[in-house]
Amino acid sequence: MSDEPSLEPLSAAGRGPTFASIVTRRLSRRALLRDTVLSGLTIYLPRVFHGAPAPAESRLAFGHVGSTTGDTMAVADGHTATVLLRWGDPVVPGAPPWTPSAQTAAAQAQQFGYNCDYVGFLPLPRGSESSQRALLVVNHEYTNPELMFEGYVGGAPTADQVAVQLAALGLSIVEVERGADGWRVIGDSPFNRRITGTTPCTLTGPAAGHPLLATGADPAGRTVAGTFANCSSGRTPWGTVLSAEENFHDAFGGRAGLRPLSDDLLNHARTGIATGRSKWSWERHEPRFDVSRHPHEPYRFGWVVEVDPYDPTWVPRKRTALGRMRREAANSVVASGGQLALYSGDDIAFEYIYKFVTRQRFDPRDRRANRDLLDDGTLFTARFNANGTGDWLPLVHGVGPLTAANGFPSQAEVCIHTLKAADLVGATKMDRPEDIEIAPDGTVYVALTKNPLRGTAGQPPPDDANPRPLNKHGHVIEIFEAGNDHAGRRFRWRLFLVCGDPRDPDTYFAGYPAAQGLSRISCPDNLAFDHAGNLWIATDGQPETFGINDGLFVVPTEGPERGRVRRFFSAVAGAEVTGHAFTPDDAALFLSIQHPGEGSDLSAPSSRFPDRALPPRPSVLVLEHVERRPIGSAAPAAGATVTPTG
Repeated sequence: MSDEPSLEPLSAAGRGPTFASIVTRRLSRRALLRDTVLSGLTIYLPRVFHGAPAPAESRLAFGHVGSTTGDTMAVADGHTATVLLRWGDPVVPGAPPWTPSAQTAAAQAQQFGYNCDYVGFLPLPRGSESSQRALLVVNHEYTNPELMFEGYVGGAPTADQVAVQLAALGLSIVEVERGADGWRVIGDSPFNRRITGTTPCTLTGPAAGHPLLATGADPAGRTVAGTFANCSSGRTPWGTVLSAEENFHDAFGGRAGLRPLSDDLLNHARTGIATGRSKWSWERHEPRFDVSRHPHEPYRFGWVVEVDPYDPTWVPRKRTALGRMRREAANSVVASGGQLALYSGDDIAFEYIYKFVTRQRFDPRDRRANRDLLDDGTLFTARFNANGTGDWLPLVHGVGPLTAANGFPSQAEVCIHTLKAADLVGATKMDRPEDIEIAPDGTVYVALTKNPLRGTAGQPPPDDANPRPLNKHGHVIEIFEAGNDHAGRRFRWRLFLVCGDPRDPDTYFAGYPAAQGLSRISCPDNLAFDHAGNLWIATDGQPETFGINDGLFVVPTEGPERGRVRRFFSAVAGAEVTGHAFTPDDAALFLSIQHPGEGSDLSAPSSRFPDRALPPRPSVLVLEHVERRPIGSAAPAAGATVTPTG
């Protein structure tokens, strides 16, 4: 549980002139303002206070939280961390009890799924700002079968094990309520439902019905069996959830069986589909995951899936206009002209950042009018220029190189082959762009988790937006849209955090002095803002970089403590912290503990979270202050509260 700074020698490559020049050229507010004037861009910059603390920081008065190792978690003094939902808990009314030794797909399809990621808090009734009653929408990204099934044999799952895994993916929607004794799940709510790896989903937008999306099971190319690899997500202003299908490629194998140099073979290589067996070997019992037999099935995944939690009868829609990629997040903001702008990252080393802007305006008075808003608009990818400016490059059929001669005879192909389109227009290759969130003041924040390949032989070198070679710790970028217009095509940017050990000269914490109470942080993944404007960062990778558990950190983006990173929560062995979401009054914070015990198996598990039992169970926690004050407030004088694992 030590939080002593790492004494690992600094990499010589990390001390090179690229990073030093970036510090001089790009990190300062003064340089950003100067270049803004010179470039003719009009932007809004967050205020930097030099007098009394800004309101955004006034409540962050919690004490130091040390890191943890092993199967122990810790939360800030004066706060509690309570398990609300576990893998296998009933979701659908009448669901059978969880029986891990005799699990079935039929049972799992009625129970809380595995590896919870995104958590969305949608108040009830719809349109209210209730902090006491809501629908929780939770993504289930992938499975760890070695921690789910006794006697599991890697590469040789049984048919039942495959079926259970597909049923454990997708999303869970549950009604929750806070009473006098805390938060509880409303087990008989008519809103409760599961969306799984076999639930029918409708394809909409430019690629719907395209021949590449047609299969023997769906010759029309408009109905997909299921959604999976659901990672981070976002909410629309009309109260739906946009679930991002990320690492869908792990489900597919058999690329070596395709005709050499065929379009399908090259396309599936670009998205990382295995030449031999897939990561999960589902194709042993589900032929659709063998691309040598069903080469079009992968084209039906990698989309943003819109789900309406308030309407259990609404069929999920895969919105193809937003492009196809191994997407992380789908967060939106209403632009000054009324259009919806939606931001996403492709969570792979050297991949790109995207924005989609709807053609029509959002209508806050007519929810039905917004139903198909995401089927028509313009998809862009980002180019970060060395002078701190940036351009949103349109990914539009017929514009620039996106022509029939280059393999894009219509917008449908641009949407299906989004990665190749971004390659052609010259987007900036980033260090694993993950979550992208919009601050209350309109600034866009991008988490770049890491990229140890940056600057290695045969790989792209560092650049201004990705300044560190062998980038194992990641960084966070701020984007300021020109004219404060999120529908625009130009922006400015600057580095906000360059993560790692504060004592390392190759780190940067928005200018905050390294000696003044900073926590080391590595591998930023999910982002969220509280309603005061503080940025909360969940990490994924600290066991590998620091030898400590992943955690949740908070950092002000304004005022005298801008850049002061502090750990608020530390997770258990093998787990990733993700999906954090605040109630409207900031008095409760929901977050996911994903894949506890990952890296081990049931014969020697590294975690027994959350009940000190086997198997370990991915879970959603709810964090609260003991006095029901906003999260991050000071502890009562009576002393600390640290919640054990169970």
